[in-house]
Amino acid sequence: MPKTRPQKVFFSIVMAVLMVYPMELYNLALQEGGLSNGMLWRPLLDLPLMGVLVILLESLIAGPIARRVMRKHFDPAKDKPIFCTLAVQWMTVTLMCPMMSLAATLIFKQPGWETPAVFLQTFACNFPAALLWQLFFAGPICRWLLKLVFRTGKSRNPAGPPKEKAAQSR
Repeated sequence: MPKTRPQKVFFSIVMAVLMVYPMELYNLALQEGGLSNGMLWRPLLDLPLMGVLVILLESLIAGPIARRVMRKHFDPAKDKPIFCTLAVQWMTVTLMCPMMSLAATLIFKQPGWETPAVFLQTFACNFPAALLWQLFFAGPICRWLLKLVFRTGKSRNPAGPPKEKAAQSR
């Protein structure tokens, strides 16, 4: 997970792109009754606005709450990191999906008096897709890119531990 300010900025931008583009494409496919090659470029038009909105809502609201909830249930110093990561991912999607579904409903669907019903339908369609996409694709890809770009995480020596440590452990 990101630790420094540059890592956090990188992680936020990459995660926003990895979540906004596929979710916009998914919603477009739902709206049009199916996906076609011609639709693949259309979510790129919404990416700047929705990406900024995602970054703002996540950094100001969902992220802090998700981390607070995770710390109530897990101790990052004692528990396996994957449990902490999954808890933050789950809670972030649980908070972000209703906020982004409402934003998308108001910005793109302009439902007028039908706003509550259209929002609920949008949220119901988006939540399972967003959660699965986050847990299985966006989250792992974003963490992998973070490690690749910033060389974070444990370095793995395929030859085993250094000789001094191997001798000390005997």
